[in-house]
Amino acid sequence: MIEYPKPDDDDEEQGNDCSCDGATGTSPTLYGDARAELRRRDFAKFLATVGGLTAVASLTAPLASTTQVFERGYKGPVYSDGIHLVDGEGERITEGRLSEGEHMTVFPEPRPGIEDAPTLLVRYAESDYGSDISEGFTVNGYAAFSKVCTHAGCMVSDREEDLVVCPCHFGKFNVLEGAAVSGGPPGRPLPQLPITMTSDGFLVATGDFEGPIGPGGE
Repeated sequence: MIEYPKPDDDDEEQGNDCSCDGATGTSPTLYGDARAELRRRDFAKFLATVGGLTAVASLTAPLASTTQVFERGYKGPVYSDGIHLVDGEGERITEGRLSEGEHMTVFPEPRPGIEDAPTLLVRYAESDYGSDISEGFTVNGYAAFSKVCTHAGCMVSDREEDLVVCPCHFGKFNVLEGAAVSGGPPGRPLPQLPITMTSDGFLVATGDFEGPIGPGGE
């Protein structure tokens, strides 16, 4: 058996000589020292705070943009002269956007009072429109009407050939006859929007809807 030399007394005294504030014979560590533990907790709190601020910041931007788009407190007209018609992505509507017989939903640019802004844009041959279409409100076969049903305020979203239908109470409107009521409980047509075409080929309003939006206004 190999015998290892024993340390002399001086070496032993040096090995036991620890200038630590902790218990004798125990070396300080990051987690063993009380001050280090406090620092660790403070650091953890700091990380949690930073993470929370980051999460709040990530939510703030989209919420701010949503507030700007929807502006629920807006009380002015939905459209006015020269306001461009745009799709759901904010793209302006050009003359060639729809073919005859097609429909789509458009909005004013910018979009104030968004709850009243959804607008039904249709395109037919000029000869297809009846006498109930407001004179001067159509251009190159395009006509536009409010999508807010005049019965209970639901959005008119269904279609039966040349009729548009409200899914709530099945009110029906004939877009070729100025969105006149052709069935169901609504008491008046969907208000028409006066539109024209700019010199560079974009659809714009020339004023606001011809009547009140949604229920009421009989």
